[in-house]
Amino acid sequence: MTLPHDLDDLKAKMSAAAKAHWKAFLFEGLLLVVLGIAAMIVPPLASLAVTIFLGWMFLISGIGGLIVTYWARNMPGFWWSLISAALAVLAGMLLLARPMQAVLTLTIVVGAYFLAEGVASIMYALEHRRELSNRWSWLLIGGLMDIVIAFFIIAGLPGSAEWAIGLLVGINLMFGGATLIGVALAARNG
Repeated sequence: MTLPHDLDDLKAKMSAAAKAHWKAFLFEGLLLVVLGIAAMIVPPLASLAVTIFLGWMFLISGIGGLIVTYWARNMPGFWWSLISAALAVLAGMLLLARPMQAVLTLTIVVGAYFLAEGVASIMYALEHRRELSNRWSWLLIGGLMDIVIAFFIIAGLPGSAEWAIGLLVGINLMFGGATLIGVALAARNG
C-alpha cells in the first residue's frame, strides 16, 4: 500500500511550504494580535463592527441564495431554499438597519450559547466520569467556565452588550494570531 509514502510526501511538502512562507504567517499573526488587542481595548466598536459585518454577510449570502434558487427553481426543495435565502436577506437587513439593537440581540444569543454549551459540557464530563476516564475533570472545568462566562454576559445585560462580543472576538483574534506567530517561528527554525 502506498498510503504511508504518500502521507510522508504530503507532510514534507506542507513543511516546505510553511518554511517558504513563514514571513507571511508571521505578518498575519502579528496583524491578528494587533486587531485582537484593539478589539479588547475598544470592545463596543468591535461589537458594532462584528454586527455590521454579519449583517453584510447575511445580506450578500441571502441575495446569492435567491439567485441560485431562481436558477434551480425546478429542483426539489425550491420553497425551502427560497425561505432560507429570504430569511438570510431579512436577517442581514435587520442587522444593518439597527446595528446597536442587533448588538444586544447577538449578545443575548452568545450568552445563551455559552450557557447551553456549558451545560452540555458538564453532562458530557459526567458521562466520562462514569466510564472512569481521566479527562472528565477537564471537560467539567471547561463547562463550568462556559457557565461563568454566560452568567457575566446574561447578568450584565443590557450593559454587557457593549463589551461581550468585542471582547470575545478580540480574545479569539489574539489567540489565533499568537498561534500563527508560533507556526511561523517553528517553520522558520524547522
